[in-house]
Amino acid sequence: MSSPLPPAHASIGRRTLFLLALTCGVAVGNIYFPQAVSPLVASGLHVAPDSAALVVTAAQLGYAAGNFLLVPLGDRFPHRPLIVAMLAVTGVAMLGAAGAPGLAALVAASAVAGVTTVVAQVIMPMAAGLAAAERRGAVMGTLLAGAIGGILLARTFGGLAGEWLGWRAPYLIAAAATLAIAAALAFALPPTVPPSRRSYPALLAAPLRLLREEPELRRSCLYQATLFGGFQAVWTGLALYLTGPEYGFGVQAVGVLALVGAGTMAATPFAGRRVDRRGPEPVSLAAIAGTIAAAGVLALGGLGGAPGLAALGAGTLLLETAMQSGMIANQARIFALRPDARSRINTAYMTCAFLGGSTGSWLGARACTRFGWTAVCALVALLACVALARHLSHRPGRPARPGPRGNAQAKAPSRS
Repeated sequence: MSSPLPPAHASIGRRTLFLLALTCGVAVGNIYFPQAVSPLVASGLHVAPDSAALVVTAAQLGYAAGNFLLVPLGDRFPHRPLIVAMLAVTGVAMLGAAGAPGLAALVAASAVAGVTTVVAQVIMPMAAGLAAAERRGAVMGTLLAGAIGGILLARTFGGLAGEWLGWRAPYLIAAAATLAIAAALAFALPPTVPPSRRSYPALLAAPLRLLREEPELRRSCLYQATLFGGFQAVWTGLALYLTGPEYGFGVQAVGVLALVGAGTMAATPFAGRRVDRRGPEPVSLAAIAGTIAAAGVLALGGLGGAPGLAALGAGTLLLETAMQSGMIANQARIFALRPDARSRINTAYMTCAFLGGSTGSWLGARACTRFGWTAVCALVALLACVALARHLSHRPGRPARPGPRGNAQAKAPSRS
């Protein structure tokens, strides 16, 4: 029989919540900062730019694997030792990446770090269980803000630190930060009781079973895999494009451009309110259409000079807003399916999303180095058109009436 977690009001305080939000930001940032330093890795290890981009792909693939293999353990083991162990392994892997003698070792270390840096996906369900019902929304919002902050700052941090101190420096700094947070959480985290006694094979099988049984989950996974794949293709290709002959910038330019994404922090709450009022379908359609429009704007980056840079800034802001809005709509849709299995549903969803993201990173690097920036933009548009075709072919059954924060009051039958 499942055992309840300790009462939230007695177990989580503001300092602990801040530390958890910081942990989410650092963990997510470990996946994104390698995009900015990829050109420096190529020159430092004397490999082709598209080969250096394998470091980004490896981290994304590792993150997908970690979502599938490790996140379900949050239902089986006490959270404190699990989270601390995952952070410790991530820190050691980052140290290994910083000292990698060649590309193969760097790719391997990046993959290991990607697997264990899924700690944010363990923290969020834990915090939801610890939080009192009246504080749950605020707690989750704080953690999400930490994760978004990590995404926004990671490329800036990677670009600036890499340009000033060399490509190994961001890995060393990330390792030190990760290990320091692991040590702090070893004392700060409250004890928890595992909510499930299921075996590990049973926990691994659950997301696969849910993917088979829930058409709406499969549809949401396709949407996010394609949009996130396009998003990752742009940022992997952008590092190569801005440091190439067309613009000739240093990698710090990628980090500065990434700050444009701060605008999404204002746009995503609006998308959430739209989901609450009208359901996820209109927001999903807007996210897909926004991604296609972003591909067109980004293509104007080929103009070069100030007009090209303005187009790249506007296009990346539109792309990131569309991707994050689509994430909100997708999670509202899937979390309404089975309230008793939200962690397992989220495992399936995030695994598919990062499989799409890692594929997009790989394709984006090759498209940029072999065919140019326009090919990257065409790839983004093509992936979004796949999502659009699926959306237009969807035949909904009786719609569920949305409740507070987008929760459905009645489950709608789905047909695929």
